[in-house]
Amino acid sequence: MITARAFAGRRYAVLGLARSGLATCEALIASGAGVTAWDERKAARDAAMALGTDIGNPLEIDLVGFAGVVVSPGVPLNRHPIADHAREAGVSILGDIELFAEAAADLPPHRIVGITGTNGKSTVTALVTHMLESAGVPALMGGNIGLPILARDPLPENGVYVLELSSYQIDLAHSLACDVAVLTNISPDHLDRYDGFAGYAASKERLFALQHRDQVAIVAVDDDPSRMIAGRINHRLHRVSAKDIDPAGQARWPALQGPHNAQNAVCAIAACRVLGLNDEQIERGLVSYRALPHRMELVGEVAGVRWFNDSKATNAASAAPALAAFPPAPDQRVHWIAGGQAKGDGLTACRPWFGHVKRAYLIGEAMEPFAAEIGDALPVERSGDLAAAVAAAAAAATPGDIVLLSPACASFDQFTDYERRGDRFRELVQALGNG
Repeated sequence: MITARAFAGRRYAVLGLARSGLATCEALIASGAGVTAWDERKAARDAAMALGTDIGNPLEIDLVGFAGVVVSPGVPLNRHPIADHAREAGVSILGDIELFAEAAADLPPHRIVGITGTNGKSTVTALVTHMLESAGVPALMGGNIGLPILARDPLPENGVYVLELSSYQIDLAHSLACDVAVLTNISPDHLDRYDGFAGYAASKERLFALQHRDQVAIVAVDDDPSRMIAGRINHRLHRVSAKDIDPAGQARWPALQGPHNAQNAVCAIAACRVLGLNDEQIERGLVSYRALPHRMELVGEVAGVRWFNDSKATNAASAAPALAAFPPAPDQRVHWIAGGQAKGDGLTACRPWFGHVKRAYLIGEAMEPFAAEIGDALPVERSGDLAAAVAAAAAAATPGDIVLLSPACASFDQFTDYERRGDRFRELVQALGNG
């Protein structure tokens, strides 16, 4: 795990004891800090006690003298009482990414890449990590993806930490200065946590404000909000665009098809060039990269029909690039499974790509609103749940067609998270193949 002498002798409160919260407790205690931890779940409190923490609700104890309150990124600071309680005690609210930044001085010499954006940041994070590793550079992927960063073993000298950073994690960071900071794109999301879209975009922009003047910013300028942010950066800046990618080159990268992956690739290429990789090393990584689970993941081919799991597409802006990736050849070939718990942004971003869709199969709470929004634009089937949608698509699809789960919605109406939704889709497709 990652520890730091800076934490020794201090006391921290930790609110939220899921994976990152427990990893934080363990790292702080191993560093010689005192920890008071809390979660509403007794099993989580018991797990923290087993690590050596005290148990106490930070809302009910005097926080004066604490070095910080470490909260899960899922805690909505705009409406959770911990924000006022900590402010009254003069105590900072932190995340595990901030603790990692504070521990950096005790780690072997390294570099940090921070990647944010509304869409594509997971793919760019995984792609940069893969290209570095395939070039022989020690690299570790963390943040909003994979295992909690504090639970990982430190990299050897000259390693690169590649961090996917949500807006929530950036909000909780105060001293994170990334050697390379990347913005993929910005579109409306998580607006329940911010004062409108401007507040959300400002959260993303903070990643660059935390950098030093000799560090590098990379911004994909394919959307207006990102272009505006790029125009305000006054240190080393690389502007990139999906248009920079040669379609003939992209055709050689099997897991990086479609216009959204052109943007993902150009961001990753720019980051790896800054980190010292040459064109041959970069190309080798692009060719050998395999898609992450739940992100345009090819989960099977049955009777000439390819099935893609894009369960991570929890808003319309995320689903639109998936639809765009499969143009008619020459006829429409996409059987689109969409729906779930809607986020309020509708299907506006997907509408330009309706012409790629043969039929839509709608599920979950968004079924009727989506059906009304689609209207007569394309054939619609009200499937209700995922199993029924898969069965209907399997019956209708013909060789050469694509079945795409890209819901444009959260999963919480029928699944605990988007991973479980994607796993269920994979299981259903595998059952088709076995049948």
